[in-house]
Amino acid sequence: MRTIIIIPARYASSRYPGKPLVMLKDKTGVSKSLIQRSWEAAKGVAGVDEVYVATDDDRIKDAAEAFGAKVVMTSESCRNGTERVAEAITKLEPADIYVNLQGDAPLTPVWFVEALINEMKADPSVGMATPVLRCDAQTHAHFVEDRQAGRVGGTTAVFDKNRNGLYFSKEVIPYTGKTFEDGDAIPVFHHVGVYAYRKAALDAYMGWEPGPLESFEGLEQLRFLENGAPIRCVEVDGRGHVFWELNNPVDVARIESVI
Repeated sequence: MRTIIIIPARYASSRYPGKPLVMLKDKTGVSKSLIQRSWEAAKGVAGVDEVYVATDDDRIKDAAEAFGAKVVMTSESCRNGTERVAEAITKLEPADIYVNLQGDAPLTPVWFVEALINEMKADPSVGMATPVLRCDAQTHAHFVEDRQAGRVGGTTAVFDKNRNGLYFSKEVIPYTGKTFEDGDAIPVFHHVGVYAYRKAALDAYMGWEPGPLESFEGLEQLRFLENGAPIRCVEVDGRGHVFWELNNPVDVARIESVI
């Protein structure tokens, strides 16, 4: 099956303007932009035919092309990454599976993305899939710390026994009222901001207007749930790998401590 990864990136982030071009230094002292590190992560995924950056900003376009990325220009009217991917695919050769790898998640392990692709290949009925990762004590503590400080950090997910999503939230759900330690089986799942879609799912998405839950939470995937379209949650194994997204300036240090 032909598979394409598209990395949506916009400059005008409300929480962190210019985020894709933020420089991140690794442990050897090498600095690369967030968008380059995300692109390099995408290029490492097995079984992918092409990787593109989709943007509406010439600064991101120029930076991406400078490090060798293929770029698809999209309109400024795209309200989120899914809409940007849906527009981008109209300008590309058709594929069977489209992967939306968020440009703010350079720590996304390749096997997370590969698990999504494998899920889509194994079950033709799945129109959309996304990974979820059981929180470790450190990640759960970061989530709680962010919410107590009034920051919007990562997203959590709850799903049914068939692994179809019930809800996604920037609050820490389900509520437990507990402090966890290493080794605990923590019942909170971190939603990893990667999506795999078939074209029909993207076409349907573009026919719906944002609903109240999507608007309140600022989570694009809730448009699927609000319109009765299932989202398959694929549980992935962190394998001891730290996963964190760049949502706020404080996250730069968290990510640099890993890379």
